[in-house]
Amino acid sequence: MLTLANLSILLLLAGIGAWLWHTHGLRERALAAVRQHCAKAGVDLLDDNVALRRFGLHPDARNHRRMARIYDFEFTVNGEQRYNGSIVMFGRHVARIELGAHLFPAPLPPSRQSAEVIQLDQWRREHPSHKQHHY
Repeated sequence: MLTLANLSILLLLAGIGAWLWHTHGLRERALAAVRQHCAKAGVDLLDDNVALRRFGLHPDARNHRRMARIYDFEFTVNGEQRYNGSIVMFGRHVARIELGAHLFPAPLPPSRQSAEVIQLDQWRREHPSHKQHHY
């Protein structure tokens, strides 16, 4: 028989499970944002992981204190040294991602860059259907 006490315990356990599920989804969202940020910055995310450092009040852009989750992660530039970074999340929204002081990756030599220089005169000869505009 289901008593009021048993129902209360069941609801409490279901609430805790839902909260853990939601927290895991927020962590995955933070991890995806960090992966994207590291890719844009040209660094490698190490261990493919973010770790919750703190959950509490944190100032937002308007200096209002809001509940935030702060996750830490590690990245590398050249595979030899580990550097620390952090991400601040207000709910599902990324507030800030910071990469610790690190070396910047060396630029690719011109022979390995994917950009191609196009000569304007040559392009015009190959594409005669485009009209020239003089301003």
